[in-house]
Amino acid sequence: MSGIPHVLAVAGSDPSGGAGVQADIKSIMACGGYGMAALTALTAQSTQGVSAVHAPPTGFLRQQLDTLASDVRIDAVKIGMLGTAAAIDTVSAWLDALPERPPVVLDPVMVATSGDRLLDPEAERALHGLIARADVVTPNLPELAALVDEPVARDWGVALRQVRGLAARHDVLVLAKGGHLDGPRCPDALVGPDGPIATFDDERIPTTSTHGTGCSLSSALATLYARERDWPWATRLARAWVRRAIEAADALDVGRPGGHGPLHHAHALWSGERPPRRSAEPDAWWEDIAALRRELDEVWFVRQLADGSLDPARFAAYLEQDALYLGAYARLLERASELAPDSAESAFWAEAARRCVTEELALHRSYLAPGGADDGSSPHAAAPSAETAAYLAHLERAAQAGDHAVLVAALLPCFWLYQDLGARLASVSREGHPYAEWLDAYGDPGFASATAEAIAWTRRAARAASDDRVARMRAAFETSCRHELAFFAQTGATTP
Repeated sequence: MSGIPHVLAVAGSDPSGGAGVQADIKSIMACGGYGMAALTALTAQSTQGVSAVHAPPTGFLRQQLDTLASDVRIDAVKIGMLGTAAAIDTVSAWLDALPERPPVVLDPVMVATSGDRLLDPEAERALHGLIARADVVTPNLPELAALVDEPVARDWGVALRQVRGLAARHDVLVLAKGGHLDGPRCPDALVGPDGPIATFDDERIPTTSTHGTGCSLSSALATLYARERDWPWATRLARAWVRRAIEAADALDVGRPGGHGPLHHAHALWSGERPPRRSAEPDAWWEDIAALRRELDEVWFVRQLADGSLDPARFAAYLEQDALYLGAYARLLERASELAPDSAESAFWAEAARRCVTEELALHRSYLAPGGADDGSSPHAAAPSAETAAYLAHLERAAQAGDHAVLVAALLPCFWLYQDLGARLASVSREGHPYAEWLDAYGDPGFASATAEAIAWTRRAARAASDDRVARMRAAFETSCRHELAFFAQTGATTP
């Protein structure tokens, strides 16, 4: 598949616009696809519930599907409400007749958010044949219970057992959704026959605007898989998009009190974001440098720092270079503050610059003899090594280009790699450790919080950026990571 993914929603209609094919089309578009729809049922429903369902003849459903498939490329199919056993059999037969079956996401719409049953018993039994033709199935907990013929799960462990059984029965992936559970957390898991392959856990969003959540999530998942070709990442992106659509939903003010309002499907588009992309997620960049992070762990300096065997002279030589780096880094953080698009982000980078000077550089100086290295202003300061000079030159080029998004991406590894290293060294015993204070600084909860915020600001910039700009951001990030590795492993005065 190349270009914009063409995604077909096979589902019922919701005249209120919150669920059904109306929600499907909105979700597909918001996630960067071209949406199409074949109607399986007409409903009379609103935010208050469903009052009637009408199923058109299945012959007409098949005609819709055949006509579309003869003309338009179909990169993914989302199947929602089917209504009757005859409709289910019709869709199954159509999928079997395709020369090449596209990826299929099946949302087994059996129980509406309001609690209304949307499938008759015969159709519920027929649904298992269609599940076997799907790639991913996305039931809520009441639907899952109906599919495995058990009581509705009241805890996450029971839900995972039920969903694994369904996955094994049909050899499919099943997205277990914890939205119907009680409690402050909302866990989800993408589960295969052998168990979970991706797990997610977030705080529950306090809102009644959840009408069409299942429709929207499954359509987003189909669209994002058609683009990303990776089910765990498509799930991750789809969940994040839906959660933000729920968070923004109350602003729409649709329906009377007491009902379930719709999601805000256009929330990201209206705030200037691009459709969800793995390439625009800093977590994906971090995942893709896993080999570099493993290499960093094996650097002699890191190993000797961790076990306390690092020679003090070599540690001092490292701190001299790091002090030179931090002095320049603080000035670059100030530049990021100047370029920031709003006052909140500007304040964050300015505070990071202040902490860099008043806390980190102060810690470095406490390890060094009077007259030793500082931020480069002292006449006794060491000269920058080749590695230090190369790293700073890279950051300076990012700053001189004047592109805020690229600059913060370049600055991010100095937060993230040090925080990650500090967190993993947290288990090192501090008793008698010669570098305990340094280890504590990078394992500090305040530094972890600042790192999370730096990631969040970078993520915001990437989500709004063009593909070309995201590519420059990612390149700047990866280059900084390579410089970090070289900085730790640098030769010269610090050669073991």
